[in-house]
Amino acid sequence: MARNPGRPLSPHLTIWKWGPAMLVSILHRATGTALAIGGGIIFVWWLAAAAGGPESYATFSHWIYHADRMRVTADLATLVNVLARLAAIAFTWAFFQHMFSGLRHFVLDTGAGYELKTNKTWSIATIIGSVVVTVALLPIILKGVI
Repeated sequence: MARNPGRPLSPHLTIWKWGPAMLVSILHRATGTALAIGGGIIFVWWLAAAAGGPESYATFSHWIYHADRMRVTADLATLVNVLARLAAIAFTWAFFQHMFSGLRHFVLDTGAGYELKTNKTWSIATIIGSVVVTVALLPIILKGVI
Protein backbone atom coordinates (compact mmCIF):
# COMPACT_ATOMS: atom_id res chain seq x y z
CA MET A 1 0.00 0.00 0.00
CA ALA A 2 1.55 3.29 -1.09
CA ARG A 3 1.64 6.15 1.40
CA ASN A 4 0.93 9.70 0.31
CA PRO A 5 4.01 11.68 1.48
CA GLY A 6 1.89 14.85 1.67
CA ARG A 7 -0.16 13.44 4.54
CA PRO A 8 1.13 13.06 8.09
CA LEU A 9 1.44 9.59 9.59
CA SER A 10 -0.54 10.63 12.64
CA PRO A 11 -1.63 13.86 14.32
CA HIS A 12 1.42 15.60 15.65
CA LEU A 13 1.61 16.85 19.22
CA THR A 14 1.76 20.46 18.06
CA ILE A 15 -1.78 20.15 16.67
CA TRP A 16 -3.29 19.53 20.09
CA LYS A 17 -3.69 22.24 22.71
CA TRP A 18 -2.56 20.93 26.09
CA GLY A 19 -5.26 20.84 28.71
CA PRO A 20 -5.82 19.50 32.20
CA ALA A 21 -7.60 16.39 30.90
CA MET A 22 -4.53 15.41 28.85
CA LEU A 23 -2.27 15.92 31.87
CA VAL A 24 -4.53 13.88 34.14
CA SER A 25 -4.68 11.09 31.56
CA ILE A 26 -0.89 10.91 31.34
CA LEU A 27 -0.51 11.18 35.14
CA HIS A 28 -3.03 8.35 35.57
CA ARG A 29 -0.92 6.06 33.42
CA ALA A 30 2.37 7.17 35.01
CA THR A 31 1.13 6.85 38.59
CA GLY A 32 -0.39 3.45 37.87
CA THR A 33 2.91 2.23 36.48
CA ALA A 34 4.90 3.71 39.37
CA LEU A 35 2.58 2.20 41.95
CA ALA A 36 2.71 -1.21 40.29
CA ILE A 37 6.48 -1.35 39.85
CA GLY A 38 7.67 0.57 42.92
CA GLY A 39 5.00 -0.77 45.22
CA GLY A 40 5.67 -4.27 43.95
CA ILE A 41 9.37 -4.01 44.71
CA ILE A 42 8.76 -2.72 48.23
CA PHE A 43 6.05 -5.34 48.80
CA VAL A 44 8.35 -8.19 47.70
CA TRP A 45 11.11 -6.79 49.95
CA TRP A 46 8.68 -6.68 52.87
CA LEU A 47 7.42 -10.23 52.18
CA ALA A 48 10.97 -11.55 51.93
CA ALA A 49 11.84 -9.83 55.21
CA ALA A 50 8.75 -11.22 56.93
CA ALA A 51 9.46 -14.72 55.62
CA GLY A 52 13.09 -14.46 56.65
CA GLY A 53 12.25 -14.31 60.33
CA PRO A 54 12.49 -11.73 63.10
CA GLU A 55 16.10 -10.74 62.42
CA SER A 56 15.44 -10.18 58.72
CA TYR A 57 12.29 -8.18 59.44
CA ALA A 58 14.14 -6.09 62.03
CA THR A 59 16.73 -5.22 59.38
CA PHE A 60 13.99 -4.21 56.93
CA SER A 61 12.24 -2.16 59.61
CA HIS A 62 15.49 -0.43 60.56
CA TRP A 63 16.25 0.55 56.96
CA ILE A 64 12.73 1.84 56.31
CA TYR A 65 11.57 3.27 59.64
CA HIS A 66 14.15 3.45 62.37
CA ALA A 67 17.46 4.69 61.00
CA ASP A 68 19.14 6.95 63.53
CA ARG A 69 18.11 10.45 62.47
CA MET A 70 20.07 12.10 65.29
CA ARG A 71 23.44 11.29 63.74
CA VAL A 72 25.31 14.15 62.15
CA THR A 73 27.04 11.87 59.67
CA ALA A 74 24.84 10.41 56.99
CA ASP A 75 25.57 6.72 56.88
CA LEU A 76 23.91 4.39 54.39
CA ALA A 77 20.99 3.46 56.67
CA THR A 78 20.15 7.12 57.28
CA LEU A 79 20.34 7.87 53.57
CA VAL A 80 18.05 4.94 52.76
CA ASN A 81 15.67 6.10 55.49
CA VAL A 82 15.50 9.61 54.02
CA LEU A 83 14.99 8.17 50.54
CA ALA A 84 12.28 5.89 51.95
CA ARG A 85 10.48 8.93 53.38
CA LEU A 86 10.72 10.73 50.03
CA ALA A 87 9.44 7.61 48.28
CA ALA A 88 6.58 7.43 50.79
CA ILE A 89 5.61 11.00 49.94
CA ALA A 90 5.83 10.24 46.20
CA PHE A 91 3.84 7.01 46.55
CA THR A 92 1.22 8.78 48.67
CA TRP A 93 0.76 11.46 46.02
CA ALA A 94 0.76 8.85 43.23
CA PHE A 95 -1.84 6.77 45.08
CA PHE A 96 -4.22 9.68 45.58
CA GLN A 97 -3.66 11.07 42.09
CA HIS A 98 -4.41 7.65 40.63
CA MET A 99 -7.42 7.18 42.90
CA PHE A 100 -8.97 10.58 42.17
CA SER A 101 -8.31 10.14 38.46
CA GLY A 102 -9.91 6.70 38.62
CA LEU A 103 -12.98 8.17 40.31
CA ARG A 104 -13.13 10.82 37.58
CA HIS A 105 -12.99 8.08 34.95
CA PHE A 106 -15.71 6.18 36.80
CA VAL A 107 -17.98 9.22 36.53
CA LEU A 108 -17.04 9.65 32.86
CA ASP A 109 -17.95 6.00 32.26
CA THR A 110 -21.50 6.78 33.37
CA GLY A 111 -21.72 9.30 30.53
CA ALA A 112 -21.52 12.38 32.76
CA GLY A 113 -18.84 15.07 32.85
CA TYR A 114 -17.96 15.27 29.17
CA GLU A 115 -18.88 18.95 28.89
CA LEU A 116 -15.65 20.89 28.35
CA LYS A 117 -15.95 23.11 31.42
CA THR A 118 -16.97 20.21 33.68
CA ASN A 119 -14.19 17.99 32.34
CA LYS A 120 -11.60 20.73 32.87
CA THR A 121 -12.87 21.46 36.38
CA TRP A 122 -12.75 17.83 37.50
CA SER A 123 -9.35 17.33 35.89
CA ILE A 124 -7.93 20.24 37.87
CA ALA A 125 -9.73 18.99 41.01
CA THR A 126 -7.98 15.61 40.78
CA ILE A 127 -4.57 17.28 40.73
CA ILE A 128 -5.37 19.70 43.54
CA GLY A 129 -7.06 16.99 45.60
CA SER A 130 -4.09 14.64 45.40
CA VAL A 131 -1.68 17.39 46.48
CA VAL A 132 -3.94 18.55 49.34
CA VAL A 133 -4.42 15.03 50.74
CA THR A 134 -0.68 14.30 50.43
CA VAL A 135 0.20 17.50 52.28
CA ALA A 136 -2.41 16.64 54.94
CA LEU A 137 -0.72 13.25 55.47
CA LEU A 138 2.84 14.66 55.68
CA PRO A 139 2.86 14.71 59.51
CA ILE A 140 2.13 10.96 59.51
CA ILE A 141 4.70 10.19 56.81
CA LEU A 142 7.40 12.30 58.47
CA LYS A 143 6.58 11.19 62.01
CA GLY A 144 9.77 11.19 64.02
CA VAL A 145 11.70 13.19 61.43
CA ILE A 146 10.45 16.67 62.27
